[in-house]
Formats: sequence, structure tokens, C-alpha cells
Amino acid sequence: MAEEMSEATIIEELREVEDDLASLRRSAAQLRSSIGEGEPGDAADRAAALTAAEEQEDFIEQLEAREAELRRRLASQ
Repeated sequence: MAEEMSEATIIEELREVEDDLASLRRSAAQLRSSIGEGEPGDAADRAAALTAAEEQEDFIEQLEAREAELRRRLASQ
């Protein structure tokens, strides 16, 4: 991504990424917690919740990389 972004644009995108990260981290933690609570449910329900948590954690990693890139760009401005 070689496009030039203004400092204000980078800061705004960084805030959005940080907000998304906080929300996804809470959601993934809640999913993981519900899996470990031993609630009655079938294996398919638990597997679906685990898959959803893993997908969110993968997305968290992508957002963390984007956050790091935005911070680098901001520092170089």
C-alpha cells in the first residue's frame, strides 16, 4: 500500500482499528469463556463456538498487523 495518507487520516484509521481490536478481543474472550464453562450443549455447538473464536483471533492478528503498519506510517510523518 504505497498510497499517501495524511496524518489525520492515519490517526482516524488507527482509532478505528483500535476500537475494532478491543471489541473483537472481548468477543473472542467471551466465546472462549462460554466454551469452557461446561454448559450443556452438543459437540457441534461447542465446535462452532470454538471455530468462531479462532476466526476472530485470526482477524485480531490481521488488525494488529494493520495497527503496527499505521503506527509506523504515523511515526515516519
